Amino acid sequence: MAHMALTVGFDLDMTLIDSRPGIHACYTALAERTGTYIDADLAITRLGPPLEEELINWFPAERLAVIADLYREMYPTIAIAATPALPGAREAIAAVRDAGGRAIVVTAKYEPNAKLHLEHLGIQPDAVIGNLWAEQKAEALREYTASVYVGDHQGDIRAARAADALSVTVATGPYGEDQLAALGADVVLTDLTKFPDWLAGYLDAARA
Repeated sequence: MAHMALTVGFDLDMTLIDSRPGIHACYTALAERTGTYIDADLAITRLGPPLEEELINWFPAERLAVIADLYREMYPTIAIAATPALPGAREAIAAVRDAGGRAIVVTAKYEPNAKLHLEHLGIQPDAVIGNLWAEQKAEALREYTASVYVGDHQGDIRAARAADALSVTVATGPYGEDQLAALGADVVLTDLTKFPDWLAGYLDAARA
């Protein structure tokens, strides 16, 4: 597969990891720390966009930068251990490697915390690029010549489009399979357990 220079990008939250328990705990702790009400149950239904887009619902704009820094500082001790890998995550990364390709993670999450999640779970992509959302992710996808981007959110579909990559989606985040298809995903999978078989078929077709 070296001649195909296969690189597959993966989103992190709700694609490779179920970050809801950790983020819920972190928002709950942030509310206690700041004395500000945050509906953590609601917040974890809206994962995907940058942190600040959620915080603006609970804090005034002039405090966003300070609150975001506080959240990111609190995050490692609260959220990492509470966050499991989603089914098929390790096998999806392995499938890319077994095909002779590179697997990279491109996420809106603060990059140091994204790396902590992957290290804790023993998932070892070839690169981790954080702090990018939607079309911004195309910068990293193009830099690494990714031909496929796997995500769970409308923003991930937009990222793939902007990078001229195939948009592969999993219905493990806020959107169901029908919604992902309607949003323009090229491929819709139930979850990452379906990814290795899909990848094998994709590569067979490319060889043909």
